[in-house]
Amino acid sequence: MPSSLVDVLAQRGITDPTPIQAATLPDSLAGRDVLGRGRTGSGKTYAFLLPIVARLTTSGTRRQPKRPRALVLAPTRELATQIEEALAPLASAARLNSRTVFGGVGQNPQVSALRRGVDVVIACPGRLEDLMKQGEIDLSAVEVSVIDEADHMADLGFLPGVTRILNATPRRAQRLLFSATLDSGVNTLVKRFLDQPVTHEADSAQSPVSTMAHHVLHVSSDAHLPVLVNLTSAPGRTIVFTRTKHRAKRLAKQLNAQGVPAVELHGNLSQNARVRTMEAFHSGKAETLVATDIAARGIHVDDVALVIHADPPVEHKAYLHRSGRTARAGSSGTVVTMMLDEQVRDVRDLTRKAGIKPTTTRVDARSDLLQELAPGERRFVAPQAAAPTSVQPAGGSQQRRRRRPSQNRGRSAARVA
Repeated sequence: MPSSLVDVLAQRGITDPTPIQAATLPDSLAGRDVLGRGRTGSGKTYAFLLPIVARLTTSGTRRQPKRPRALVLAPTRELATQIEEALAPLASAARLNSRTVFGGVGQNPQVSALRRGVDVVIACPGRLEDLMKQGEIDLSAVEVSVIDEADHMADLGFLPGVTRILNATPRRAQRLLFSATLDSGVNTLVKRFLDQPVTHEADSAQSPVSTMAHHVLHVSSDAHLPVLVNLTSAPGRTIVFTRTKHRAKRLAKQLNAQGVPAVELHGNLSQNARVRTMEAFHSGKAETLVATDIAARGIHVDDVALVIHADPPVEHKAYLHRSGRTARAGSSGTVVTMMLDEQVRDVRDLTRKAGIKPTTTRVDARSDLLQELAPGERRFVAPQAAAPTSVQPAGGSQQRRRRRPSQNRGRSAARVA
């Protein structure tokens, strides 16, 4: 790779490639079409951003109005935003610029940027197709195209749009496709658009990370919320997954009412609300994110120590992608599935299909195991700055201490209506 890019990575403490990067970079840097299969959190983003920047730096072409030189397709606006954040320092070092293109926000800033000229467009298919129809973007100058999270694109029904978009790019352009799985829809895309692709697989979705511990907590319906409050009040970032938007909103409200600062993320939120949610979660104002599956694939947050399936997902693929929010880039992590009596058979089938063998334990809010799964002193924000109180912790003699009113700053900012 160009030394300038190596230096940028080194400044961020990245000196050794992940397995998927080590496998794909020699071929992608050489200009070949690449099919990369790797689980979420395996380092796929840099695996395609580095060859994009390296290629554009040496191609000899220049940016033109409405004609980007590289295209990255992502299934969600959150993922598109995070790809751009990862690209920014690399692009700056190479004197390139980029622009995200997605719905949920006004298109005028996107159109203005495209008219000035953009090197790399990172887009969700829906808004990109709209701008193509309006004549605001022309993909005929694209030198390299990337389809990220292709299997999630298929799950969301985006493949017809992706097909139309790729048809608008030059056939000679390099194409890189990254996916955790190769279902029939994704395989059709590979056969149609990738020219003699080199296939690499590392950390596949069916191979759970060795540093990820899986637990199933068998709880009564009455103990479900108290156990969840116990786990989420421990130090560190936690993502709690629910099946529905209504459930995510309700659970976030319940956690906040119990003194656990939590924010919600689901499809009913506006783009501005989503941004506020992620800012609160990234900054630590709220260390608990309650989300639907919209966050299972498109959210990349460092140091998530615990993932909780408050509602077990229906499909094993969803379980694997949700769980992939922890134990990223070599870190360890814990995955907890909360199971009610009527969910025993479904959870057993789910974990079997996911290829994992979790430790199953019947617990309540005072079980010692909760302290092992989420170590540390339980901390609560006293609602409305009530007087500090102490309560006995679950399964131990260590006292829980409520934060003093002066420590309650930022709580309102952490909550997203």
